[in-house]
Amino acid sequence: MTERESMPCDVVIVGGGPSGLSCAIRLKQLNEELEVVVLEKGSEIGAHILSGAVVDPKALDELIPEWREKDCPMAETPVTDNWHWVLSKNGKTSIPHLFMPPLMSNHGCYTGSLGNMTRWLGEQAEELGVMVFPGFPASEVMFDDNGAVRGVITQDMGIAEDGSKKPDYQPGMEIEAKYTLFAEGARGSLTKQMKAKYDLEANCEPQVYGLGIKELWDIDPKKHKPGRVIHTQGWPLSESGTWGGGFFYHQANNQVAIGFVTALDYKNPWVSPYQEFQRWKQHPEIREYLEGGTRVAYGARAINEGGWQSVPKLAFPGGALIGCAAGFVNVPRIKGSHTAMKSGMLCAEAIAAEIENHESQPELQGYEPSVRSSWIADELKLVKNAEPAVAKYGEDIGAALAGIDMWMRTLKIGLPITMKHHADYKATGRADLYPKIDYPKPDGEISFDRLTNVAYSFTNHAEDQPVHLQVEDWDLQKESEFEVYGGPSSRYCPAGVYEWIEEEGKEPKFQINSQNCVHCKTCDIKDPNQNINWVTPEGGGGPNYPNM
Repeated sequence: MTERESMPCDVVIVGGGPSGLSCAIRLKQLNEELEVVVLEKGSEIGAHILSGAVVDPKALDELIPEWREKDCPMAETPVTDNWHWVLSKNGKTSIPHLFMPPLMSNHGCYTGSLGNMTRWLGEQAEELGVMVFPGFPASEVMFDDNGAVRGVITQDMGIAEDGSKKPDYQPGMEIEAKYTLFAEGARGSLTKQMKAKYDLEANCEPQVYGLGIKELWDIDPKKHKPGRVIHTQGWPLSESGTWGGGFFYHQANNQVAIGFVTALDYKNPWVSPYQEFQRWKQHPEIREYLEGGTRVAYGARAINEGGWQSVPKLAFPGGALIGCAAGFVNVPRIKGSHTAMKSGMLCAEAIAAEIENHESQPELQGYEPSVRSSWIADELKLVKNAEPAVAKYGEDIGAALAGIDMWMRTLKIGLPITMKHHADYKATGRADLYPKIDYPKPDGEISFDRLTNVAYSFTNHAEDQPVHLQVEDWDLQKESEFEVYGGPSSRYCPAGVYEWIEEEGKEPKFQINSQNCVHCKTCDIKDPNQNINWVTPEGGGGPNYPNM
């Protein structure tokens, strides 16, 4: 048994994103005596945060009403105009906002770096006395004799790839808490364990995901329109029967955030979300903005797309799920930070009330009812059939049906129907049933190869450490993932982590370049056999996103 130092506290929060920090801030606002710890696996707060982002300030207004006057970077660029394009290969059709449900408006929203906003939230938390520890991932959950969560253990440092202890070895610390909150974001490794142990998804639909890939560009000032927000659908995914769409946000300082989301329920295993994004940038309407500009950053992240019917049971003995660990993204709006923050705040209020009333319940009582009666529920119920409608009927018919359903629910005449989901990995088809896709080579000006782009994510991992991408059955990977499905891991990963190396006269070799990993979790989601398990690497590893 490893001897570890132990640190007691009232609340430990696993994840230093918007939901975790909002929860920590609200806890200290309600009871400044509480000892609150936030653990963040990135090298600093915000290092692993990636989003478009257009932020609805609703939750921020509730949490810190004076945020605009407190130098929050998100206040810099209000949204000024909002466009929605349906793309064909060489043209576009604009959808008038008259036809869009009111909830799709970005009036009153802001566009900017969610990473920088998260850094600012971290500063606000620390000013209130929250203990924020970046570079300390939680790698293991501790349980008491009754099976309740009693805290977490941080990742050991200085373990070599062969499992031996290096000279700089440091054992992880036990963080013991009355309440342990999981705010890991989409597809968190410990959240997966909690869902399985407590069967939290017994009464909800399976969570489904999209892969969001993003670049930051500095563009010609003459082409820059601060606050302009553009969303696209259609081409190029329409050519492969896949769905998703692009975004193009004009932010501060002549910079634009551009990106592409591909729903991970695609059937054709030859699809490469990364390559689809690079093709999308070559569309005349997009390329026109980018010509003469410079790409300055790159990253990728999985996004919850299941909506209201995929929200699991939120509380369990000793702990709870908050933010995107639970899945509160509004898919049609492409927004989730405001709902994530609100869930963290509601959880904090439930905890503070229990402590004030000297209650000691085996399971946090007030949190789940408050979420399910909040504006989170009101908002997500309006759009609950949008994602499954498109997934089932395709982007053209499905999008029309989704729009009708959202309008009817907005007008309070919605049908009492909740559509179902199917896990993304189950959708993947056999390679021999689909045509291979001949993607164009990158031109090095507008489109780029993956490894060149990964360098712009500023990703770094200590090379001599255990591989954090765990293959459970290596024979199955070859016999099924490669021979049946054509090795889709080499295409769905946006960082070039996975390779199938084929040499004449030799068996195909599955190679994992774990040092490239940007922690998007796509492999954990899309592997057709669920044979790859993503776990936390050594603390501080992964991307170091600037201004993302």
